[in-house]
Formats: sequence, C-alpha cells, structure tokens
Amino acid sequence: MKRVLITGATSGIGLQLANDYAAGGWHVIACGRNATVLEALREGRDNVTVLSFDATDENATRAALAQVGDHLDLIILNAGSCEYIDHGKIDVSLFRRVFDINLFGMLNCIQALQDNFSEGTHLALMGSTAAYLGLPRAEAYGASKAAVAYLARSLSVDLAHRGVTVSLVSPGFVKTPLTDKNDFEMPMLISPDEASLAIRQGLEKKKAEVHFPKKFSYFLKFISSMPIALQLALVKKLTRKA
Repeated sequence: MKRVLITGATSGIGLQLANDYAAGGWHVIACGRNATVLEALREGRDNVTVLSFDATDENATRAALAQVGDHLDLIILNAGSCEYIDHGKIDVSLFRRVFDINLFGMLNCIQALQDNFSEGTHLALMGSTAAYLGLPRAEAYGASKAAVAYLARSLSVDLAHRGVTVSLVSPGFVKTPLTDKNDFEMPMLISPDEASLAIRQGLEKKKAEVHFPKKFSYFLKFISSMPIALQLALVKKLTRKA
C-alpha cells in the first residue's frame, strides 16, 4: 500500500486530499493542529494515521514526524495561512506569522523527513498562483509563496541525484475557510473537490508544477511573462477596486 503524508489535513484542500487518497486505497498520514478533526478523519478507517502537532514548532515537528517510519511514497506539505496587509502598510509581525507557517513550517517538515528520502520519494510543496504577480495587499502571502516556488525549483535540482521528485502545486482561488475570509472578488473560484482532483492527477504524472484552474493560471503566467512595467500597469488596471 502506498503511503502519503499530508500536512494541513484538517481543513480545505488538505482535508479533501486526505479523504480522497484514503478512499483511493492509500495509507494516509494526516497531520494538523486540530486533533478533533483528525480523529474524525481516522474514525472507521484502518488506512489513516493521524499526527497532531504545530508545524511552526521545530522540535514538536521533529518529534511527531519521527513516528512516520522509513519510506513515504508521497509527501504533500500543504499547511498554510493567509493574511493581507493594509494597502502597502508594512506590518512585520504579520509577515512573520505568514512566513512562519507557509515557509518555515514547511522547512521544519522537510528537515524532519529528509533523512528518509529515497529513490522514488515524491515531495509536493504547496505554493500559489499569487506568486506569479505582485497583487494588492498580498505582499506577505505572495512573497511567502514565491519563496516556496524558489525552494521547490532548487530542491528539484539538488535532490535529483537521490531519485527524489519535487513538485510545486500552484492553486488559484479554492473555496476554503481561508478564502471565505476574503473581501474581494475571486475569479474562477473552484471547490476543494476540484482542487484535489487537479492535484492528484498532476502529482500522478510527476509534474514539476501542478497549476489550476488552467484558464486562470495560464492567464497569470502570460501576464508575468510581460515586461515588469507592463505587468504592473495591467495588474493596477485589473485590481483597481481591490
């Protein structure tokens, strides 16, 4: 039985992925902070193991993931958060909170698991299409996801000699508890079911980047290929009410 570890498995995309992989016959190691949700996820299933810990705590992460064992076929580091700044007003504490979970929480997990990486290990890092462009109020979130994108590309090169595949997952807007807090229009919003399917299909093909929904992500990629001055002018025009 193939084994997948998923962080942030207590809500949104992570919870949907945990349910779908379990239903598909995988042994799922579901990780998160909400022990109640994790227990509900495990109830009645013998192919679900749960680990409750805070990924931003390096020592707690190391202790929890020491229980995982030697081989994981797939590792999906999905835990994340989003906070927006007040129209260009920098709040360093906010940046630290966002980076702590989106980047350093991910790094804590990689550090704890890396000695067990082997031929065939597949590591998937949760990024965002927000990293493609500079967007209003998204300085902290977008910068953290841009860092994740760079991390994925670099690790893909450095871990290739060990036979480890690294994929970057870049969703657009997905209806989750995080996006429910957004106070602006979210183009091409999709459900967690749709996001899970796109991710699972992309990872099955070992894609370097799994990005979706395609019309939205390719549109942003197209804009990001333009000269920066043109990018900025177009983004300002498209988001003038954001």
